[in-house]
Amino acid sequence: MWALSEPRGVARCACSRGGVLKAPDSAGEAPDSERLSGARQALLAAGSDPRALRAFLDEWGGDQKLLLVLLRQAWPARVLEVFAATRPYCDDRLLAAALAGHVRTPPHAALRLLSVLAWPQLARIAGEPYLAGAVRVRAEGLLLERFDDLRLGERIALARLATRSVLRRLLRDADARVLLPALFNPRLSEEALCSELRSSDATRLLCESVASCTRWRASYAVRVALVLQPRAPLSLALAHITSLVPADLRRVAASKGLAPLIVAGAERALAGDPDASP
Repeated sequence: MWALSEPRGVARCACSRGGVLKAPDSAGEAPDSERLSGARQALLAAGSDPRALRAFLDEWGGDQKLLLVLLRQAWPARVLEVFAATRPYCDDRLLAAALAGHVRTPPHAALRLLSVLAWPQLARIAGEPYLAGAVRVRAEGLLLERFDDLRLGERIALARLATRSVLRRLLRDADARVLLPALFNPRLSEEALCSELRSSDATRLLCESVASCTRWRASYAVRVALVLQPRAPLSLALAHITSLVPADLRRVAASKGLAPLIVAGAERALAGDPDASP
């Protein structure tokens, strides 16, 4: 299991005994091994009884780091479900992230926790393949709902780990500094990029960024999509015409909405003119 880190600039809180929130100790300190062993034994003794589990939280809930370490381990679904429904512990952002990202947390319990999370935690949960599809889809949806509130640096960071649905939104960003990490995101496939380039929402900036991206420069399918995109810069489209095979040249020559120079270049290439570019 993994524990999600609290994003920079987001206030942290821990649950003390009796449900009072307090700031945790130094984030770099690990729980004492003897104390951790005692907490583990106490949680095992509580079993799946909701009353006993809430009593455990009343006794041990003041140590946020200890709970986070425990939540990296495998526990019955009922244990995690009770934790996810018990306030104020389920309102703590770090604990909520660990619970929502636990493979054994029931989906209905994980879904209730997502609204508490910050965008980096949502992005990581959306990208975890072992979690329930409903949880991942909802995390993506919340990211898209909050997208317009993200600052430039946050969008750049998100572009590196975004899932496909969020990537589509990032590829329409108006800042090239966001597009570059999005184009290198390992989740971005050639098919998805070509689909975006064929879209009516594709921007001139995206075409320019793709053409200069070392990852996609050698992709034939991407070159075809760039030539067929009316918003692509004229010089960029003309530069790729001579590399197209006859079948794609015929598509370009027959396409409506392209600049006359591009159509003429495709026709010259089909006719065997060595100077295929006007």
